[in-house]
Order: sequence, then C-alpha cells, then structure tokens
Amino acid sequence: MLLKSAEYSMISGPLEGIKLSSRCTISQYLDMVVAQDRVAIADFIEQRFLERYLDPVTVRCNSKNGFSIMAISCLMIEALECFAQGRKDSNKLSKRMFHDFFDRHQQFSSFRAVADDFYVHIRCGILHQAETTGGWRIVRKGPLIEGKVINATQFEGRLRKALSGYSARLKAEDWNSHVWEVFKRKMDFICANASAQ
Repeated sequence: MLLKSAEYSMISGPLEGIKLSSRCTISQYLDMVVAQDRVAIADFIEQRFLERYLDPVTVRCNSKNGFSIMAISCLMIEALECFAQGRKDSNKLSKRMFHDFFDRHQQFSSFRAVADDFYVHIRCGILHQAETTGGWRIVRKGPLIEGKVINATQFEGRLRKALSGYSARLKAEDWNSHVWEVFKRKMDFICANASAQ
C-alpha cells in the first residue's frame, strides 16, 4: 500500500528537499501518485535509471571501459528486477534476479542458458574480486556473447532498450495493474529509505 505524503512527513519531516533523481523529489513523486500520472512517473523512473546507471558509461570519451560498463549493468539489472517484482532489495535473491531478468527480456535470451555462470563469473566476480572469473572476458567489440566473451557495449545497449520497454509498459498499463502495484511497492521502500533519519 502506498504511503501518503503526510505519513512520510510524520516519519521524516519535509520531503521537498529529498531527491529521488536530479529532477524529482519525494514530494513531487507523491504528487504524481495522487494525480495517477503514469506518464510523468514512467518518465521519472526512466530518467532516474539513465542518470544513475547508463548515462555515466556512455559519455563520449576515450577512457570508457567494458569492465565498468558491466559492473554498472549488473547493479542496474538487480535494481530494475526489484522494480519488476516489487521487492525491497535483492538480498539473498541476487542469483534468482539474474535468471528472472534474462527470462523477462527477449533481447537477453542468449544469456538464459548461462545465467548461473554470468551471475558467478561476471556479477560476483566483478563485485567481490574486481575481476571476471572462470575464463570469462569482457570486450567492447564483436557479438553480444560468444562463448565466455561478452561485448559490454552491446550489453549496455540492450539494457537501455529493456529500460525503455519498462517505461513504455508503465505508460501503457492501467494504474491498478500488477505492473503498477509492484512498482508502487518498490517506490514505497525507496521513499521510506530515502527519508529515514
């Protein structure tokens, strides 16, 4: 159940200054919820993901690195899947989140058969050891995946399309649909966390 603005205020005080993205505060988000403005909320969440995850790795410079692209992509997959499932976080569910994400998005179908290996050798390798493991490599040219080689540039491009598709789905679905129910549940967690003192 979505908390009302007054309920957040009782917990944490004013919400006008607490930013959820560079252009949206908790208070503004709650106003959009009251208005049931699906388009504005979908645009906000797409902008939040773009500025936090994808835009920083697509800056035009010579120092882009496939490793960094994949590290950020793994963070984004878990965050996006938490929205799709309405989960507070991916704690103790991370491996399942990657399976679900690859199953949910056709553009990542070539990763379904290697989801366990991707999780262990890409996601966990990068997060826990600051390197890929098990002979997996990250490049920025060539096919999306070939054996144990992943093209980070193509991967990021497909992740961008997954985000765009999610935003489009939010815009198209009815306010009381399951997609919106789990989205609002996840946003309740985000707003409560951001406003905690």
